[in-house]
Amino acid sequence: MKVQWYAHACFRIETEGKSIVTDPYTPEKSGFRTITDGADLVVRSSNDDSAHDNAAMFPGSDVLTMTYAPATGTTWRDIHFTPIPAQESMLHKVEPRDNALYRFVVDGVDVLHFGDVGNPLEAWQFDIMRGCEVILVPTGGPPTIELADLHAAIRELQPRIVIPMHYELPGCIFPTMLEVAEFTAPYAADAIRHLDAGSVEITRDSLPDTTQIWVMQATHAGA
Repeated sequence: MKVQWYAHACFRIETEGKSIVTDPYTPEKSGFRTITDGADLVVRSSNDDSAHDNAAMFPGSDVLTMTYAPATGTTWRDIHFTPIPAQESMLHKVEPRDNALYRFVVDGVDVLHFGDVGNPLEAWQFDIMRGCEVILVPTGGPPTIELADLHAAIRELQPRIVIPMHYELPGCIFPTMLEVAEFTAPYAADAIRHLDAGSVEITRDSLPDTTQIWVMQATHAGA
């Protein structure tokens, strides 16, 4: 599968004959550039957050909202999406809203998108998440998950690849978020891979044996 990072929590995942976009932002409210690519499916962690729910940027696409998915998940074409119910930060949000992480398999690679989760993960959530191989995680700090809690989740899950998202980028007009270096600081240099491009091919054969952090370039960050 090919993975492209647009910006914030928005990725494009392509496999043969299918294109999936995750958690699309609203350009005028984020500072990130408008995405003009089409998509077959938009999957989003909620439908009430303009930083994550702008399916209108992809007219004609199918849409899955994971806060409305049944506990057993939902299948689009031959790809099954499993929701992991969550909430925005209980400490840093006056009125935290429901959210969902979501898990799916593309080309035999087990992917987990952390959505807009804002709190430490609990044992029952880990039970649903265990075995995931590539995780897309918010690393900008509150009001998303605290970095200490995120590091603990990574240790618990032991994925092969961690791709940071939802952190400070050029052009961003959201309230201040941490830079990605704050997240990567505790990890050994040989566990961190800085990609020169905004997209990467991931196959089962390319999965590392131990956890690596892959820092991508955001193709639609501001100038």
